[in-house]
This record gives sequence, C-alpha cells and structure tokens, in this order.
Amino acid sequence: MNPTQYFSQLARYNQWAMVRLLDAVGAVPEAGYRRDAGLFFKSIHGTLNHLLVGEHHLWFVRFAEGTSPKVALDAELEPDRTRLDARLRDGAARWAPLIGSFAPDRWDGTLDYTTMRGTAASLPFAATLAHVFNHGTHHRGQITAALTALGQPCPELDLVYFLQNPTQP
Repeated sequence: MNPTQYFSQLARYNQWAMVRLLDAVGAVPEAGYRRDAGLFFKSIHGTLNHLLVGEHHLWFVRFAEGTSPKVALDAELEPDRTRLDARLRDGAARWAPLIGSFAPDRWDGTLDYTTMRGTAASLPFAATLAHVFNHGTHHRGQITAALTALGQPCPELDLVYFLQNPTQP
C-alpha cells in the first residue's frame, strides 16, 4: 500500500472513530461531561477541546499551511458542547482530502514547523502524520475510560472494526 492510500485509510478511520465517540458522548449528562474524570485534560469536555487544539488548530495547519499557530494545549477553544461536537466532526472530515493532495515525494520529506516553545523542528513527514492519528486514538481511549466510569456505554473503536466495514467515511 502506498503512503497516500495508507494515510487516507487512517484519516477515514480517525473520522469514523471520532463520529462514533461523539455519538456516545452525546448521551452523557452535562455534569458527567464536564466532571473531572482524572484525565490528563481533566474532563471529557477538556479532552475533546484538546483534540480540537491538537488535531485541527496545530497539526492540520502545520500540514496544510506550513505555519505553526500559537495556542495552549489545554485551551478551551470551544466552550459550547454542541459547537465543539460539530467542529470535531468537520475537522476529522478535512484530513482525507488534505492527504490526497500531497505529492508522492512529500512522504519521504520532512515537516518543518515551530514547536510550542518557539524552537524550530524538522521531523519525518510520514511519521509525524502517524503521530497525529495515534494521538487521537490515545485521547479517544481516555474518553472511553471516562464513559465507562460514568456507567455509559462505549462504542467499539478498534481499527479492526473499521477495517471490517471499509465503506465507512
């Protein structure tokens, strides 16, 4: 499988998993949604905001525009729960088209950007994109643990379930 196909598949999985997670989170009462659940970004809401910051305001912009916005990793970019849900769904849908736009030789290059501390960084392009999707998987796993602790049902988000039905987004 070539890199464009592989990373497009990961982008579709990322979108599929995000939609399933957000559908499950939608059933959580407000108090549970905002409660400190012991996650790194405290609550489900805080962790979803972190995903908005990391995936869409930092990494997407770095890959799409070559710029490095300044935003705190724990910023609450979207306080409204319904708008946060919509922004995460829309953001997840943007990755596959972006990946499809990369020239074949891009995969062997580097991603040059400025870190949150203001220093220049140059990392392998493909491996850094893999980080983006791995990061999302990590935080979705934290949220499913919080859902379980709240007594809420959790969706199955393993990649193999997505692969069993590849017609998903």
